[in-house]
Amino acid sequence: MLKLSGENLTIDNVWSVSLGATKVELASEARAKIKKSRAYIDERVKQGEVIYGVNTGFGAFSSVRISDADIVQLQKNLIRSHSTGIGEPFTVEQTRAIMVLRANALARGHSGIREVVIDKILEFLNRGVIPVIPQQGSVGASGDLAPLSHLALALIGEGEVWRDGKRTATAEVLKELGLEPLQLEAKEGLSLINGCQVMTAVGLLALYESRRLLWLMDLAGSVSIEALRGSRKAFDPLIAATRPHPGEAKTARNVLRLLGPTSPIAESHEGCGRVQDAYSLRCIPAVHGAAKDALRYALNVLETEANSSTDNPLVFAEEGKILSCGNFHGEPVAFALDFVAISMSAAASISECRIEKLINPTMSDLPAFLAPKGGLNSGHMIVQVAAASLVSENKILAHPASVDSIPTSADKEDHVSMGTIAARKFVSVTRNAENIVAMEFLSGCQALDLLKPLTPAGAVLKAYECVRKKVPFAEEDRVFANDIAAIRDLIRSGELVKVAGELEW
Repeated sequence: MLKLSGENLTIDNVWSVSLGATKVELASEARAKIKKSRAYIDERVKQGEVIYGVNTGFGAFSSVRISDADIVQLQKNLIRSHSTGIGEPFTVEQTRAIMVLRANALARGHSGIREVVIDKILEFLNRGVIPVIPQQGSVGASGDLAPLSHLALALIGEGEVWRDGKRTATAEVLKELGLEPLQLEAKEGLSLINGCQVMTAVGLLALYESRRLLWLMDLAGSVSIEALRGSRKAFDPLIAATRPHPGEAKTARNVLRLLGPTSPIAESHEGCGRVQDAYSLRCIPAVHGAAKDALRYALNVLETEANSSTDNPLVFAEEGKILSCGNFHGEPVAFALDFVAISMSAAASISECRIEKLINPTMSDLPAFLAPKGGLNSGHMIVQVAAASLVSENKILAHPASVDSIPTSADKEDHVSMGTIAARKFVSVTRNAENIVAMEFLSGCQALDLLKPLTPAGAVLKAYECVRKKVPFAEEDRVFANDIAAIRDLIRSGELVKVAGELEW
């Protein structure tokens, strides 16, 4: 059971919740802060004070005073009118992550809502009532308004939720499960939709997968080093010590650990006269290492965001203040996700470079396209072409979303982050990188077979054996898309990560 306090959420927590493997409840210390915040809001309203989002309209309507009799209707109207998301919905896993992040932000006690609002989010989450949230429609400021409104819409018993993999009317599912919808009170509708939890949740899940991929890029790169009979010298710790970027040293240590001190393949080409290897081999520490450094930076930003208050206005009961602010602006998250999308694009690009070396007989001294009977068979010719296509697609996706802005809400909300677009692009970059890494494993293992009776050592041999349990050597052409998918399954299941062992990132 994960207890939310508003301060303790990590990427591993979010990943576990996204898979449905962890139940969540509100920590007792958070309840005390929430009660105090709500009592303060109620007292100020009783005194006749006009407070944005409590008894006023929203955005450009902030100067419109709402009567006490209409405050509850105001919250429902807000949720309904802002539920304008379009396009394909987020996955169930992404939506679970969104839900736990939204609950955690509210648990910090700066939103002036009742405990029941957070309890209802967690009840839905724990009972598997997962809202259908369209992916498009957020500009990433004033929070992820449109997608979070679809989350709130389900909480009040409207919209759609997932049921047995199908989109089903929320009211129907609540009736079936005997659950009551949330009855919103003052400020609660606004508090449910102000924040960057969509971009942050989607980004955190993609970061989790990217971290796994960076470990596997080190392993796939090590397979390629052996298959291309590359040198271990470029990974000597003396080199990284002269350029002390953390990721570079970590990557060099990873590769040496994965390769082991030597192997029959390595011994076969000692003294061959080759002065140095291609960049895609000897620059692995620089490129993979820089990607690791970028990922750690992005993870720090997103975990900070996951434990932040992003509502507007924010309630500070102890200090006696209700402050309008811009904490809902997604720029910190947008910048970080754009940065890590660029870095993962580059890391996937160098992986494709190694595939090209493997299929190129002038670079590998192996049969062209790794085809034992070339001509009759095309071998991995189009495996590399497909990888090149994904690399080029990533170049387009790596264009930063955060450099764009467009005025909204009658120019009241005149600068926005596009952070949710950055998050969605980063997911696509990660998916493409995953497939490119699977292709490198495919070609690298094919090349190792062509080097027999020479064999690799260390974790490279274990990786080869893991792949070969699912994907046999290709003596002749076959549908290589199936092989790529099988290796991708090994990546997602964690089997190949286990082979890599304890690696640094």
